[in-house]
Amino acid sequence: MQCFVYASLRKHDSYLWLAQRDALDLLPESLALLLGELRFVMEVQLDEQRKLPVEDTAQVLEHLRTQGWHLQLPPQETLASANHPAYQHSPRNDRDE
Repeated sequence: MQCFVYASLRKHDSYLWLAQRDALDLLPESLALLLGELRFVMEVQLDEQRKLPVEDTAQVLEHLRTQGWHLQLPPQETLASANHPAYQHSPRNDRDE
């Protein structure tokens, strides 16, 4: 399947895969507002044998076939790092010690 990938200029590391080039009218309005302006990144031939670095190929293909688009969000590890214990405390003020 030929597909087209767009990067969100508002949401870092978020990508929109489309089954048809520039078919942005398929998106729910709330998703379009969330992603904001999109920049075309690449055109790719996708099939079940092709491995994707972040996404499950079968899931991407299923979404493209059924709804015409697939949303790729940043990996959970990126978001979870904000919960690291080192970030849960405010910096110490060494002058008060």
